[in-house]
Amino acid sequence: MKKGRDFMKRKRLLSAMLAGIFAVSMLGGCASAVPQGATETTQGSAQETDRTSGTVKLRVWAEESTFDALNKMIDSFKEEYKGQATFDITLEQNADSDTRDNVLGDVHNAADVFILADDQVASMVAGGALYPVPNADEVKKANVEGAIDAATVDDTLYAYPMTADNGYFLYYNKKYLSDSDVKTLDGILKVAEKNHKKFMMDWSSGWYLYSFFGNTGLDFGINDDNVTNHCEWNSTEGDIKGVDIAQAMLDISSSSGFENAVNEDFIKGAKKGSVIAGVSGVWSETELKKIWGNDIGAAKLPTYTVAGKQVQMASFTGYKLMGVSAYSANPQWAAKLADWLTNEQNQTVRFEMNGQGPSNTKAADSDAVKASPSIQAVIAQSEFGKLQRVGNSYWDASKAFGNTMAAGNPNHVKLQELMDNLVNGITKSVAG
Repeated sequence: MKKGRDFMKRKRLLSAMLAGIFAVSMLGGCASAVPQGATETTQGSAQETDRTSGTVKLRVWAEESTFDALNKMIDSFKEEYKGQATFDITLEQNADSDTRDNVLGDVHNAADVFILADDQVASMVAGGALYPVPNADEVKKANVEGAIDAATVDDTLYAYPMTADNGYFLYYNKKYLSDSDVKTLDGILKVAEKNHKKFMMDWSSGWYLYSFFGNTGLDFGINDDNVTNHCEWNSTEGDIKGVDIAQAMLDISSSSGFENAVNEDFIKGAKKGSVIAGVSGVWSETELKKIWGNDIGAAKLPTYTVAGKQVQMASFTGYKLMGVSAYSANPQWAAKLADWLTNEQNQTVRFEMNGQGPSNTKAADSDAVKASPSIQAVIAQSEFGKLQRVGNSYWDASKAFGNTMAAGNPNHVKLQELMDNLVNGITKSVAG
């Protein structure tokens, strides 16, 4: 029992520390606690119930591109619960990637319900910001295991799974590339070179850079403090060494068929006809369908050559979730709303209107979802993926390394030194 008490003391201390860190960072002006589109007069309005009219006021934070679908879902929620309460539900623009900062920056003015990426859950729980899911058993039965794991901290479910498509995979133009070509990156680059076209991938982002390391057997992850990382990507032992991966990346970047570029440039290149393949996610399917039409192809990431072997490229996988503020004045109704917005019916609506892949097992089993190239590709890639759980020092270090590799190591730094610098950057303490 003493071990358990010590653990709880450490957990409470960590919670206080993390909450303090986020509060200080917000005071420093790194992010705004009031999301774009919300006004000063609306902030805090959802934290009170109009006691004269009995109206339940709820605010929802989401990205504006999803408002049409959400309004449809909210209308059906009001219809479902009519007679039990009068609802005043408002949507406010908030980037999903900013939810953690905006909530922890001012928990009292956060929305009642908000969308977040799964890698934000642990710190939001540590900060005391999330209201645990009341009907956890029911939600667990309805959704895929990976999404449940992503929304769980210390055996408690803290958010409602919403999508299972927050990952990346390969898009390709079938006019140039066959199903056989896209099995290997060598095959893709060979076709691209022959046709004076490009394969694009963003090496400036650690999110994508992980692809080259995840299935090599070299260890990497976040430490128990949920702040710092451990990493063996500079290893000098084993079948695949750190320098082997660096050399493999240099070989790829030396191909005339490769280009390091962000997602927007991938779409622009496809539109111009200069790009025939690239790494992206479900968010690119609509535009690529317009460009490539029936020639659009999607598949798991290819293998690549490293140390004389074909190694399957890995990926970070992720899920979008819906959380309820622990500071909501109406947590029970907020929880009912979040549950409704993420149920089978509305995950189907979300797929039909926004192309987002369901985490609900029944919704994901529909013929329409099975016919979506991007959803099937992200599912296929998830077998070779890992939940994104990394400390902040990972991102700058991996960006610097990725850009150096894409540029062909212009300063001719020794590969072992490059790998050591990468790992030192990834594993440095927050204070460092």
